[in-house]
Amino acid sequence: MEQNTTLGVIGGTGLYEMEGLSGVREVAVETPFGVPSAPFVTGTLAGVDMVFLPRHGKGHRLLPSEVNNRANIFGMKKLGVGRILSVSAVGSLKEEIEPGHVVLPDQFIDRTYRRPSTFFGDGIVAHVQFADPLCNVLRATVAASAANEDITVHGRGTYVCMEGPQFSTRAESALHRSWGADIIGMTNVQEAKLAREAEICFATIAMATDYDCWNEAAGDVDIEEVIAVLQKNADVAKRIVRGTLERLSAERTCPCATALAMAIVTDRSVIPDEARKRLGPLVDKYL
Repeated sequence: MEQNTTLGVIGGTGLYEMEGLSGVREVAVETPFGVPSAPFVTGTLAGVDMVFLPRHGKGHRLLPSEVNNRANIFGMKKLGVGRILSVSAVGSLKEEIEPGHVVLPDQFIDRTYRRPSTFFGDGIVAHVQFADPLCNVLRATVAASAANEDITVHGRGTYVCMEGPQFSTRAESALHRSWGADIIGMTNVQEAKLAREAEICFATIAMATDYDCWNEAAGDVDIEEVIAVLQKNADVAKRIVRGTLERLSAERTCPCATALAMAIVTDRSVIPDEARKRLGPLVDKYL
């Protein structure tokens, strides 16, 4: 059983300003995969260490396809993060998921095509289990926190991750609905894949901001309306994060904590020293 209560939060600006966060400082982290989106913000809240990162950089300057997910997740690992909450805006693909609702997805469909999704390669191969791409233990903790809020929360759902940055065509939106998907966004799936390889628990707090474009009666996606819904729900997201922090167990007993135990298939004798050094924080305990 691994003991680690440090919580990482990936999302928009403002979460590090939560009331009660103490010892706030910015930390620049070097990674073998380049520069993270921004310096990490660290502090303590509810007696728990917390690490925050604005996914799109300070001032929202990075497209979803430009976010260096490998550097972001590797940086979290180097800072001792054992669990990550991803706070994200999404479009709704279901009538019952209204703008302003919160969804805690349990599945992904990956429709991206330009983004690195693994730390491995260049001499070392690993295949982690990803049937359940989000940590069910962490999701349950988030759900318990969200239940205390005066907001509708959907406890599961399938998140379609598209490349973007354009929103969907009507044909694409109809296709995604025909698959039974519930929400659509442009981030998260790479974060989840890389978190699993880094043996970090991962869960998403998805804030529905619109009906994509399938619901013509509701109008097409309007970025001003999206931002307005996000701003309205910012305090709710902060309270859910705080409530999750207060409920975290010191021990991680879920499969996420040992995801690499049987995943590295390369013969140890042929793994290059450079690869061992590059991935040290992830693989040292197994090599």
